Amino acid sequence: MEGYDYRCTSSIGASLFVEHLVTEDDLLKHIDIALYQAKHKGRNALCFFDEAMQTLLTERSTLKLDLRLALEKDYFELYYQMQINHDHQIMGAEALLRFQHPKRGLISPLDFIALAEESGLILPIGQWVLEAACAQLKIWENMPHMQPLQLAVNVSANQFHQPNFVEQVCAVLEKTAIDPTRLKLELTEGVVINDIDDTIIKMQKLKALGVSFSLDDFGTGYSSLSYLTQLPFEQLKIDQSFVRNLGIKQTDAVMVQTIISMANSLDMEVIAEGVETKAQRDFLKQHGCSLYQGYLFSKPVPLEEFEAILL
Repeated sequence: MEGYDYRCTSSIGASLFVEHLVTEDDLLKHIDIALYQAKHKGRNALCFFDEAMQTLLTERSTLKLDLRLALEKDYFELYYQMQINHDHQIMGAEALLRFQHPKRGLISPLDFIALAEESGLILPIGQWVLEAACAQLKIWENMPHMQPLQLAVNVSANQFHQPNFVEQVCAVLEKTAIDPTRLKLELTEGVVINDIDDTIIKMQKLKALGVSFSLDDFGTGYSSLSYLTQLPFEQLKIDQSFVRNLGIKQTDAVMVQTIISMANSLDMEVIAEGVETKAQRDFLKQHGCSLYQGYLFSKPVPLEEFEAILL
């Protein structure tokens, strides 16, 4: 090491104790929890144990076990939120994951997706969503009023960047024997920018089969025109954070107009999510947005309710 400069940092977990009110084993558990928290905050930090830490860690551990059980016991289900055009025709839907816990009831993905990503459980969960969505598309093929619909499925970064992701999708398409043009995969900007070359190859292979792609949450991430022109997206989805502020923040209105204008110039379809008011819909329509999704039309609903809407 002579001649080199090495810099070391440390993550430290600490706990206060008084006499023997806490057992030695529990004390070691406490400082281990505090150490985990120090690392979680970015490392090179000191964290003291408190009861909230232990509660949070216990909740996370329980939820992780629940997610594994949900896969085994089939506690997951898909909800569907319609996507409509100017003429109020339902063109398709987004398939949204829900966790029907046997004791806690319906759990929102906001409460478990981050943990699923962190733990790696997002891979089998994502596979389940893809298989369930394709199986539903197959059922709809025999229902005249449902047959034309396209179904959008969200794909996580970890899932998409698996070396065999294309093969996994192909296997599901072959197993279910659906029309691939009815399947749309939604990718976020973070997914595509992570490895642009790998993304292009995978998207082109799947597009050759008929699968289409939508760029989700557009405008919230990198928004680079250089990658947008390289990737075979058919659709841009305007993030609901911009739609929500239409009529409130002028900068968001300008952003929405810019996204729509750019997408139209690139011959890409535009869909806006989070449309909750007629004023928002009218603004989007006036500036060339072609599809809408949001509570103004329908919240995400279970399969039976979604099919009833289309009758």
